Amino acid sequence: MSLEGERAPDFTLESTAGEPITLSDTLEDGPTVVVINRGHWCSFCGEQLQTFSEISYDLWFNDDVNILPVVTSSIGEATEMRDRYDLDIQLLADPDGEVAERYSGTEETSHGVTGVSGVYVIDGEGTVRYEQVADDLTDRVYGNWVRYFIRNGFEDPF
Repeated sequence: MSLEGERAPDFTLESTAGEPITLSDTLEDGPTVVVINRGHWCSFCGEQLQTFSEISYDLWFNDDVNILPVVTSSIGEATEMRDRYDLDIQLLADPDGEVAERYSGTEETSHGVTGVSGVYVIDGEGTVRYEQVADDLTDRVYGNWVRYFIRNGFEDPF
């Protein structure tokens, strides 16, 4: 089921900064990008998150855009992932995959329940304007493309 054009499901998750983050609260400031990741062990997820980390301050400062990376791991494992990849963004722990399930879905793997990788651009009104769900674990949308998409009025820049 696609969420594009639909209202984004609200959620609250613990962040690696030690505080809960609620999607609807971030939308009060402007658009939000939700990035669903498989888990702390996923190197493809780490690479993708580095691209969002690199553009996060620019999007926040110039466009009031928040980035919420959701990782289907415990808070301790998410913190370790943030530090290992030297990310400038805080990760949100979704250890049971409840948020991931409402967005891109989950699957059972050798690591337990993991999220299916997905990227969601949500406008300030809470509507999903872009959705990309990975066909396989290497199928990723990176930060720069999302920045161009937002700055191009939620239209594909290419």
